[in-house]
Amino acid sequence: MKYYPVNLDIRGKNCLVVGGGEVGTRKVKTLLACEATVTVVSPCATEYLNQLAHQGMIRLKNRNYRSSDLQDIFLVIGATDDEALNFRISQDAKAQNLLCNIVDRPEACNFILPAVVQQGDMVIAISTSGQSPAYAKTLRKEMEQHYGQEHAVFLNLMGSIRKKLLSFAHKPEAHKPIFKKLIESDILDLIRKQDYESINLILHEILGDGYRFDELISDGLQKNNTG
Repeated sequence: MKYYPVNLDIRGKNCLVVGGGEVGTRKVKTLLACEATVTVVSPCATEYLNQLAHQGMIRLKNRNYRSSDLQDIFLVIGATDDEALNFRISQDAKAQNLLCNIVDRPEACNFILPAVVQQGDMVIAISTSGQSPAYAKTLRKEMEQHYGQEHAVFLNLMGSIRKKLLSFAHKPEAHKPIFKKLIESDILDLIRKQDYESINLILHEILGDGYRFDELISDGLQKNNTG
């Protein structure tokens, strides 16, 4: 099986999780982090899911799954320990051409979920195409040790610089050598060391006046908070 890698924008999309146990709870957390509109169907649910429902963060239906639960749904995740029910969810989703993931059953899915390393807006997805999820998790742990919080800060900085450059009458092609210099500079290592004055010197050398680390990072944070 060859999977087509893709990052989905599920902001405001109706997503359904069938199963209210620990696995279903983990799936809900990820969906909420991506700003999806989440419904959970399960006769029983974890305390955390009940709290989310009480706070209005999710819709919780404390009952068994019905095929009609897929109405107006964009994406469904089956996270139950009932194989027959998981197969039914998969078949129902297939009949309606919906995105469907059945936990630990790649043959019943039309998409699978990778192990993820995330630092801010930087997302690294690791997949073994369903052959060994355990190995994907091992690789994720190794990469988490290499890609720390400084990468999130660096990406925030690069995004702010890109936005500022695009606000001028520059063609995007003209920015490529600029970003190449920024990426190949010592900025990432200097962020680790919190040596912001040295970063400002590099920014001035490559970009000229008007580019200071603290101001660019502040602009990036404002964008993320309002975006």
